[in-house]
Amino acid sequence: MASTSSSTLTISSSSTIFDGKALRNSATSPQCVSLPTLPPPTLQAQIRQWKPNAYCRKIARNVMAMATGEAPSEIATTETPEIVKTVQEAWDKVEDKYAVSSLGVAALIALVGSTGLVSAIDKLPLIPGILEVVGIGYTGLFVYKNLVFKPDREALVRKIKETYEEITGSN
Repeated sequence: MASTSSSTLTISSSSTIFDGKALRNSATSPQCVSLPTLPPPTLQAQIRQWKPNAYCRKIARNVMAMATGEAPSEIATTETPEIVKTVQEAWDKVEDKYAVSSLGVAALIALVGSTGLVSAIDKLPLIPGILEVVGIGYTGLFVYKNLVFKPDREALVRKIKETYEEITGSN
């Protein structure tokens, strides 16, 4: 099939079938093998390749503004939201920050644990459906006992206000 003469490789003139295609003799380089070309990239890939996202443009604007010595307009006009100010003031008023931090971490751990427990119960075959029916039934009972009739509604509102005043300590 192939013969070598003086350290060059030549392909014989017989057509050899390889993967259903006949090998071609190349006049320029008999040792080269050509690979099939890839299809052109899709339109979406081309758009994504040339169009920078908004975050990159924002960084470029900030770098340009800092290079000229002026503050970027987005940073200069940004104010902290009211809730952040309220939280900062409340945190400054707290005397025992260690206890409050410990309670926050304990609450986070309890939240993660309860989420795991609920997801484990949700994977059981019949329990989620039964619990859903019980929840709907209890909600209906609560609405019937406390919200349907006017005196019951007034008693519920009064009870909520009393509980709120006990918790906050206001009169």
